Amino acid sequence: MELFTQLFGDLLAFVYHCFDRIVIYGYLSGLARPEQVVHFFRNVVGVAVVDKEVLSRRTADYQAWVEAFARNHRLPIEWAEKGVRKEDHVLRWQRRMVRDDAYGVYFIFKSMEQGPSFRVSVPKYATKDPNYRILARQRSRFTHYYFYLRDETLGPMVMRVASFFPFQTTYYLNGHSFIEQELKRAQIGFRKTDNAFLAVDDVAALQAAADKLSPAIIRHRLDYWTLVLGPKFSTKERRQLNLSRFYAIAQIEYCRNFIFKRNFPIHKLFERSCELGLWRLTGDKIAEIFGTRLNRRMRGKLATVIDRIEHGHHVFRAYFKNAFLKQYEKFAAFLRNELVSNNLADFRLKKGLDHLDAVRQRFQTITDRFAGFQAQWLNVHVDFPLLQRLALPITIGAVRYPGIKVHDPRVIRLLEVLLHSGSHVGGWTAKQIHHAVLTTFDLSDRAYRLNQLRYDLRKLKGHGLLQRDGSRYAYRLTPKGVQVGLLFLFFHKRLCGPLANSRFHHRPDPQHQPASKLEAAYHRADKAIQQIVDLLAA
Repeated sequence: MELFTQLFGDLLAFVYHCFDRIVIYGYLSGLARPEQVVHFFRNVVGVAVVDKEVLSRRTADYQAWVEAFARNHRLPIEWAEKGVRKEDHVLRWQRRMVRDDAYGVYFIFKSMEQGPSFRVSVPKYATKDPNYRILARQRSRFTHYYFYLRDETLGPMVMRVASFFPFQTTYYLNGHSFIEQELKRAQIGFRKTDNAFLAVDDVAALQAAADKLSPAIIRHRLDYWTLVLGPKFSTKERRQLNLSRFYAIAQIEYCRNFIFKRNFPIHKLFERSCELGLWRLTGDKIAEIFGTRLNRRMRGKLATVIDRIEHGHHVFRAYFKNAFLKQYEKFAAFLRNELVSNNLADFRLKKGLDHLDAVRQRFQTITDRFAGFQAQWLNVHVDFPLLQRLALPITIGAVRYPGIKVHDPRVIRLLEVLLHSGSHVGGWTAKQIHHAVLTTFDLSDRAYRLNQLRYDLRKLKGHGLLQRDGSRYAYRLTPKGVQVGLLFLFFHKRLCGPLANSRFHHRPDPQHQPASKLEAAYHRADKAIQQIVDLLAA
């Protein structure tokens, strides 16, 4: 990553890395196994026979509590519709919470989904205990509740609760939301769009807030919301079973964001990264980035692809087992490298929430390697279609400006006069520029009329090469205009012209070249061009 910043530091505004999306499972440590459930109902609750009706009664009690909770707090509770994205549907309620600076639950979804549960069956052969029943794990389809809430520490998050034993909970967090809450508390100004920070007053404070996200903070908030919204157990039941939640990471995304000062380099860098990644990122290179070696026992994917997701932008992916590295550009404002894992065992990491810091360190190292490889690939000359862009007409508001043909003698003469005539405090009027062009190139007024000059000035101004002095009709070249003028005027006359003549008309004999440094440079350029042609032909 340091190499990336070193090579492209003049284009970057700032860089930060953080956790993006985190999905956490919450398991009831005292009711995870069938024998624990039997012990709970028989010895704690006092039920003689643990059958389906007993389990269903706890489900019905919790579902009734959720309905009463929604009714008492005047919360919308709806069944999730097929084809409707939940996050988009609840957006207006979330915005209302942000506008009112309120925290808590603002929407509840109900959904029929597959989840872990227990199956109760009567033993095939009679036992000494007539109340004995067989409990076995299974996956079945039943009601799940999605609580959309806004937390004062973690920001917007989602808590999914299964309504059947063992009441497994799932939490969906976003690291950018946590950072946003931290920056607001510190009263640090920032500009955030979706899940990315595009501007911030203190970059160091932004990274410090990202690094502050710890297992202790997450566990404290998850315990609170689980107690408030989760299945209910009496004080006696909690004390005798020592009920607690074990939190495990199910999915995690760690991203490194490159925020650019200007928009135009982003797509070019990403486009070049995709081209080189498909050809250069072989299996050995992917394994090197992920810090492992290839062997025949490795299972899972090992490939590079380019996908186009529903948001409309392309995504470059490098797959490794059950994880993948992806890169994409978004909002024409930032470039993101993101490592996604659905199974931390691929990295020899434990999935418990207490190991979040180890995950952060390992994922930082991998994204560092990926950024370093890309920096080496991108540190080459890349085509920039400046001529093509200037030649195309552009529309600004309701005004359409024609394209600029830089090989047009009128444009070349005008740029040369504007560059060589020196700077003027108030700019040059059209008549002064017209007189300078006629005098410099010994032209008659009929050969280059004042109206033609005004037409050329209008084109240069529309393309951002020329600017007016306030409201006066006086003109001067913009910084972009000075660079374009130098590039195409001097290169056209001093470099492109002589080299084109040597390539297509007559190439001077290098053995009898004059003792001129400029002529020697032309011969070296000729030789270099021929070498490039030979390489391309090969």
